Amino acid sequence: MKKILITGSSGLVGSETVEFFYKKKFEIYAIDNDLRSLLFGKESSTLSLKKYQKEKYPDINFLNLDIVNYNKLESIFAENKFDIIIHTAGQPSHDWSAKDPILDFKVNALGTINLLELTRKYCSKAVFIYTSTNKVYGDSPNFIKGLKELQTRFEVYKNKKLFSINEKFSIDDSKHSPFGVSKTAGDLYVQEYGKYFGLKTISFRCGCITGPNHKGAELHGFLSYLVSCIIKNKHYKIFGYKSFKK
Repeated sequence: MKKILITGSSGLVGSETVEFFYKKKFEIYAIDNDLRSLLFGKESSTLSLKKYQKEKYPDINFLNLDIVNYNKLESIFAENKFDIIIHTAGQPSHDWSAKDPILDFKVNALGTINLLELTRKYCSKAVFIYTSTNKVYGDSPNFIKGLKELQTRFEVYKNKKLFSINEKFSIDDSKHSPFGVSKTAGDLYVQEYGKYFGLKTISFRCGCITGPNHKGAELHGFLSYLVSCIIKNKHYKIFGYKSFKK
C-alpha cells in the first residue's frame, strides 16, 4: 500500500485530496491544525469537517500538527517512507498577511521548505505537489498590453486574437501583497528543490477556487462566503476599485 502525506487535509483542496486518495486505497497521513479558525474566526473552523472525516475514514492517520515546527514534522517523516506529499496547507489571505507578515511567512515559506527538506532527507524519490497561487504574478497582469474589460470579465488580446497567460509570465517587479510574496517564496523553493536537488516537484498556481468544503470568510474564499451570505441573508461587502450602484 502506497503512503501519502496531505497537509491542510481538512481545508478546501486538502479534504478533496483525502477523499480521492482514500478511494485509491492509499495509506493516508493527514495534517491539519485548524489554522483557519485562528485567522478568520470560529465560523471558518475546519474542526467540524475533520470530525466528519474521522468518522468516514476511521483508518486514516489524522495529525494535529503545525508545519512550521520542523522537529514535530521530522518525527512523522522519520517513521514513514512517503510516496507522495501533497502540500495544500497555508495562510491564504492578502489582508491577513498584511496584519502579520511574519506568521504569513512562517506558514507559507518556512512551512514549505520544512516539508521539502524532510522529503529530500527521508523520501527523495517521492512526488512533491504544492498548491501555489496565481497571486505569484502580483499586479503585473493589470498592465498587459491588450487587456480589455468586457461586460462580465477581462480578456487579453494580442494581434486581435485571444491570448492566454501561461506559467512563463513574469513574476518579477510587481506588487504582490505579503501573501503573494510568501507563496512565491514557497513556489520557487519547490521549483529549486526539483532543479537543484533533483526531487520530483511541481507547483499548481490556483486562483479563486471553491467547493462544498470551503469555509469561506470575508477575508478569504469570497465565492463560498458570498453563497453563505445569500443563504443566511447577511450583508455582503464588495471591495473593489470602482464605485458601485445598486
